Amino acid sequence: MDKELYLKTAFCCMACDGNIAEEEVQLIRDYTKESLVFQGLDVEKLLNDYIKAINATGISFLNSYFSEIKSIDMTETEELQLVKIAIQMIEADKEVLYSEIKFFKRIRKCLSVSAEVLYREFPDKEDFFLPDIVQQEYEFVLESEFASIQFSLEDAQ
Repeated sequence: MDKELYLKTAFCCMACDGNIAEEEVQLIRDYTKESLVFQGLDVEKLLNDYIKAINATGISFLNSYFSEIKSIDMTETEELQLVKIAIQMIEADKEVLYSEIKFFKRIRKCLSVSAEVLYREFPDKEDFFLPDIVQQEYEFVLESEFASIQFSLEDAQ
């Protein structure tokens, strides 16, 4: 699987509440420095490309992301990594909004990993996996406008 999908997952989860928090950007810096998840990617360029795209197209960018997830044949391990990144990004700013949970549930609908595996791998994240009483489409805050991200590993803590 292309590592860029992991980065796009992180970005979409950062942006889905209409705000990109510094804690979320820091989490991407940490991933870039400490793991192989984004290895070989020009993270700052890609993030700023995503910002331009989401500012120009809004919900279409997010819907395109969902289509991309559906179209890629991932292993269970790859899907679990994507879920882990999504949950960590949503929780990064210590404020989990219902809109973010709802967005995650849209991601979840695109994956084939079983509920049993998710509960086993993420036992304390039940709220992310429980079905909603009424499933509605995710609603992106249309007036959201994101600024460029300055991304330097030297600035990372």
